[in-house]
Amino acid sequence: MFKFEGIYTPAVTPYAADGAIDYGRFDQVLESLIEARVHGIIIGGSTGEYYAQTVEERLALAERARQVIGNRLPLIVGTGAIRTEDAVVYARHAREIKADAILVTSPPYALPTEQENAHHALTVDRAAQLPIMLYNYPGRMGISMGDDYFAAVSRSPNVVAIKESSGDMNNLHLLACRYPSIALSCGWDDQALEFFAWGARSWVCAGSNFIPREHVALYQACVVEKDFDKGRKIMAAMMPLMNFLDAGKFVQSIKQGCELKGLAVGPVRAPLQPLDDAEKAQLQAVIAEVKRNVAAISVV
Repeated sequence: MFKFEGIYTPAVTPYAADGAIDYGRFDQVLESLIEARVHGIIIGGSTGEYYAQTVEERLALAERARQVIGNRLPLIVGTGAIRTEDAVVYARHAREIKADAILVTSPPYALPTEQENAHHALTVDRAAQLPIMLYNYPGRMGISMGDDYFAAVSRSPNVVAIKESSGDMNNLHLLACRYPSIALSCGWDDQALEFFAWGARSWVCAGSNFIPREHVALYQACVVEKDFDKGRKIMAAMMPLMNFLDAGKFVQSIKQGCELKGLAVGPVRAPLQPLDDAEKAQLQAVIAEVKRNVAAISVV
């Protein structure tokens, strides 16, 4: 069974000036992540702005990613949708293109009960028959996955991991102690150190779109080297970026970070709007500080 280990990047979606997806630049984004030696790529996540895309665009992006990545890195495809029927479409398509795994969220806006939400996940599971990383993000979905949900979905051998993005340490403890068959993946950036201390072996981090090596360095220190003294230093050095991203305009900031790296990824889609000049300058200074400080730690 597929194991989630390492840094998994939810790739951004580049847009041209007219708002259409720029597939040539999408290829460049994927190649930059492969070159940076992240451990896997996620298509159709929140950072990729799936919520602002048509069904046809989402399917085309997943197919393009499979073509470009080939077998060089694992490809994980997001199935997020309000309707279970739509999530099933994305799940079946992921199987058709031979994705390595799928990402399964709670349906946003609908506010299902935990049992209804579990039924949704298991329906998607049956359609895909692929390894699943659950994605618990109540801040976006309106509900949180909890004990009843985990008890139901953990019966499926395909449910192998969870991107836990609630920010609630109680959920982290619940998963670590009661559901060890569901591998933890950090989905709340400023808690990465805590996740690794509780046994997480992967981190789904949008910032790795533009500073992947720094994110890999924290994973390497905590998971591979098991050097938490070094990990704490790297984590402290990365906190200014995490604090900036937590302040709002998350996707806009990730895309601006890519631009600063030299990846032309274009604007965000409405209703989001780009960073203003002051925010751009602040982000540039924060990134420079993080890179400088992590580099100093890594060479010690």
